[in-house]
Amino acid sequence: MHISEGVLSAPVLIGSGVLTVAGTAIGLKKMDYDHIAQAGILSATFFMASLIHVPIGPSSVHLILNGIVGLLLGWGAFAAILVGLALQAMLFQFGGITVLGVNTLNVAGPAVLCYYLFGRLVKKDNSFALVGAFACGALSVFLTSLMVALSLLFTEESFFEVAAMVVTAHLPVMIIEGIMTAFCVGFLKKVKPDSLPGFTASPTTSMIE
Repeated sequence: MHISEGVLSAPVLIGSGVLTVAGTAIGLKKMDYDHIAQAGILSATFFMASLIHVPIGPSSVHLILNGIVGLLLGWGAFAAILVGLALQAMLFQFGGITVLGVNTLNVAGPAVLCYYLFGRLVKKDNSFALVGAFACGALSVFLTSLMVALSLLFTEESFFEVAAMVVTAHLPVMIIEGIMTAFCVGFLKKVKPDSLPGFTASPTTSMIE
């Protein structure tokens, strides 16, 4: 979902940049620093997954994995995705520095939203957890493609056809990422359930349990 440089208007770039800075600041403040290694791994996974992409006009189609990043990091997804996109821009010229704010917001915003929508459902020990994980992966991609489309439309209404193409082209990606997210959640439930959403238990709660 990399939007190229020189496409968006200044108001869209500035507004998105401000929101990205705010989201990243909240994420760093809320992040449990015992999980910095986990954030680094997820940032690297996002970096690698979105390297292989197919250009579509001013954007591109590729795996994103922001659903699982959002589930595991919450607001911390902003920092992890920002680092991944910044490295892609500097090392491979994907996207760019001036569009770093809007690209981060478009990917990390849905990740955080899906964390709140599906986080508590995913941690439950029932079949609905995997359904929620699938929905999280699919919806995060849909919302990201929608935000990319809106970023283009807010810049110029003539981008409508390209915006519609971006959303349509990501329909197969939504299904793939839904399946991948459900698989990851199922695996983590077996090997490391404490990494899944759910606020870390306080010492008092742990003693009671």
